[in-house]
Amino acid sequence: MDNKNVFIAIALSMSVLLFWAAFFETPEQIDTKNTSKQIERNQTTNITPSINETKILKKISRNESLNSSKRIKIENNNIIGSLSLEGGLIDDISFKNHKQNLKNNKNVEFLNPAATENGFYIETGWTSLGNKIKVPSKKSLWSITGSPVLSENTPIILQWNNGEGIIFKKQIELDDKYLFKITQQVQNNTSNLIELYPYAQITRNKIPDDIQNFYISHEGFIGVFDEELKEDDYDDVEEKKIVREANEGWFGITDKYWMTALVPKSGENFKSTFLYQDAFKANYILNKSTTIGPSSSNANEVRLFVAAKEVETIDSYAADQNIKKLDLVIDWGWFYFFTKPLFFIIDYLFKISGNFGIAIVLITIGIRLLFFPLANYSFRSMAKMKAVQPEMVRLKELHKEDKMKLQQEMMALYRKEKINPASGCLPVLIQIPFFFAIYKMLFISLEMRHQPFFGWIKDLSAQDPTSLFNMFGLIPWDPPGFLIIGIWPILMGASMWVQQKLNPAPADPIQAKIFAFFPIFLTIILASFPSGLVVYWTVNNILTIAQQWVIMKKTTVKTN
Repeated sequence: MDNKNVFIAIALSMSVLLFWAAFFETPEQIDTKNTSKQIERNQTTNITPSINETKILKKISRNESLNSSKRIKIENNNIIGSLSLEGGLIDDISFKNHKQNLKNNKNVEFLNPAATENGFYIETGWTSLGNKIKVPSKKSLWSITGSPVLSENTPIILQWNNGEGIIFKKQIELDDKYLFKITQQVQNNTSNLIELYPYAQITRNKIPDDIQNFYISHEGFIGVFDEELKEDDYDDVEEKKIVREANEGWFGITDKYWMTALVPKSGENFKSTFLYQDAFKANYILNKSTTIGPSSSNANEVRLFVAAKEVETIDSYAADQNIKKLDLVIDWGWFYFFTKPLFFIIDYLFKISGNFGIAIVLITIGIRLLFFPLANYSFRSMAKMKAVQPEMVRLKELHKEDKMKLQQEMMALYRKEKINPASGCLPVLIQIPFFFAIYKMLFISLEMRHQPFFGWIKDLSAQDPTSLFNMFGLIPWDPPGFLIIGIWPILMGASMWVQQKLNPAPADPIQAKIFAFFPIFLTIILASFPSGLVVYWTVNNILTIAQQWVIMKKTTVKTN
């Protein structure tokens, strides 16, 4: 039995380490500097007028770039920005209800003009086979008719004349949140039939500087093609162009909290390409041309999301716009069926309590109540294990020369007292799925960002900012990141230590040392985790201690 317990302890230790390595360890950071490698592998036909352009980053400031071109203002209750009349690019979007950090009141700036180092923009247009027809490019200057401001219920119309009898128009509509509807129209005033292919493209000059690159959350290229989710990292696209075809779907580029996505018209077969060519590009082109007869017109429609990844908003778009699996732009992970419902429960508790930390405490209590009978069984068995420790010591001394007899006597004792030696693992196993689900929510959910608790915790999605090594702020010194071990992680470690003391002591010295090290090990590891997760773990430990203590007091055994 001692060997069995050792194996259990080792298995639990390895499980923690493996989960840490797989989900929480930060891999090597992707090089965000401009690459000088050859891009011959990405050479392709002229899918869009701009796809083969070689671009030199001017590295001018955002404000300088915005002031260098004629622009149309964009604003509703959620976003503010502008589009450039040069190229008709949507290249300036900020989120009004989300701030960069807790120290300033500046809006999150998401889309940026092409001339900036962090350029991130969307273009739409037409192309023709062999470039036989003059079409607008990123340098074409569009004129505007009607309203000079794009807002909810106030669309704008852009127009460009190619000087050869063909007029291109764009009607751009904006809803009250994050959805753009772009209708591209071609008026053919010539006597010839023409064929054009509509396209749209998202371009990002470089990998964002703040990419976290955790395995637990995807950042990069994403799309659903005929209901099949595809996720590609920046380095994957940098290595190889990725081409897919579908009849319906959506695709774009996602950050941890923000996203862009293009949605071609359903039922129209399109080719989507993810590639790197001086910049990261996600584009599509219809495989079937749009035919415009003499003295007639035709149009094509595409929807564009430039959005904060708010769960209810994304879900409502998926339902109302009939966009299948759009909700997967939020990386719920393999346990989607578990993590997302748990999010809605916590979000509901947050709305009625007004504090997300309190919501975490309430969900922790709820989880404890849900598994109360199972935990009770486990703790009773553990209490009995602790109570029979003297008898086990007596049996070991009595049968120290006969291992077989010792095992028989110990098993008989377990059966008599209805003890399950492995029951001590149950509380840990129960916690694991909820631990990872809550961690996932805290890490990926925009709703959890910048949510305060009490006292020094101003953001439950960030680590506890206090540190033992500067006496929690009493010493005027900012310790390095690896020395930031805050109050809540220490409380978590202390509560785990108390919990261990209520459990029967392992008979094997090696096993005892492994278990004794665990509170220190987890304190150090969890110090860098979101403080909301540490609050959950600490409260769970306290509830476990209370439950164990009561059961221990009520449990008696007869070993004679």
